[in-house]
Amino acid sequence: MKHNNLLRLTVSALLVATDVVVSPLFRIEGLAPMSSVMNVIIGVLVDPLYALIITMMTGCIRMLIFGIPPLALTGAVFGGVLASLLYRFTKKVWMSWVGEIIGTGIIGSLLSYPVMILFTGSGNGMYWFIYTPRFLFATLIGGFAGTFISMILLKQRRFIEIKNLFK
Repeated sequence: MKHNNLLRLTVSALLVATDVVVSPLFRIEGLAPMSSVMNVIIGVLVDPLYALIITMMTGCIRMLIFGIPPLALTGAVFGGVLASLLYRFTKKVWMSWVGEIIGTGIIGSLLSYPVMILFTGSGNGMYWFIYTPRFLFATLIGGFAGTFISMILLKQRRFIEIKNLFK
């Protein structure tokens, strides 16, 4: 039991580290498609609780290291959790992508508006759907790549063994 807990902790730490490192590498201003890639993979690999913890840790570290606004949290957390929930209920990889689109592209983008008003103290020039087009575009690009990568990874024995740790 303790061995499995340690393995889950190690895998979670590696997923956080990977997400923190790859997210800024292929980033277009206002878009973080690599975060969506990781959310889909996380959704397939871990359960919703671990998805929540991993995405929150990743967002906090990205905010601290890169000085980015709280969009790192509002964008990633809902997508990662919904990706994991939908995959768990359906066992279909593409549903993890759908969870990412709904969670990050729609819910995360809409919740980013009030968060940014609190963060900046001003709503000048902002409106509820300001982040939605960018978030949706990033989830479509990154989610597609994450779905493709997840389908390949699910054919690997070691990936399946790690996935079984989180049942």
